[in-house]
Amino acid sequence: MEKLYSIQEVSQKLGISKDTLRYYDRIGILSPTRDDNMYRKYSRNDLITLMNIQIMQYADFSLEEIKEKLIGIYKMETIDFAYCEDVASFLDAKNAEIRKKITHLEKVSQLLDMAAETLRDFNKESDRRLAEFVLELYKDIRENEPEIAEEGCDYN
Repeated sequence: MEKLYSIQEVSQKLGISKDTLRYYDRIGILSPTRDDNMYRKYSRNDLITLMNIQIMQYADFSLEEIKEKLIGIYKMETIDFAYCEDVASFLDAKNAEIRKKITHLEKVSQLLDMAAETLRDFNKESDRRLAEFVLELYKDIRENEPEIAEEGCDYN
């Protein structure tokens, strides 16, 4: 017979609070079986699902996205190719969002590096490079050159 785990055991093993486990049950992300006393009992597969939920949250998926798109994969008894394609398209879109965030964060990191470098060795050339980079970032943010960019900021 398969070992079943109490909510306390699962909480300790996976580092998920009991309140969170109850919440997952309430919203339907993971509903463990219940014993005669109505206590939640988690199977090994439930633990694996919970670990996958933690990984998906780490990958910046919302609980709603996990519930709607990803948990269904675990519940499939037979392969539904249309559903799999839908989830694959969703994952592609999520990956595109993440790549856009990475690009943004790389620009922010470059800006911070340049600003720190300029402050450490302040001269007209480093100030000019920083100002040009800031102007390019501003153009990216606004998606087109605003009027103030045409006037210039005198590298301030």
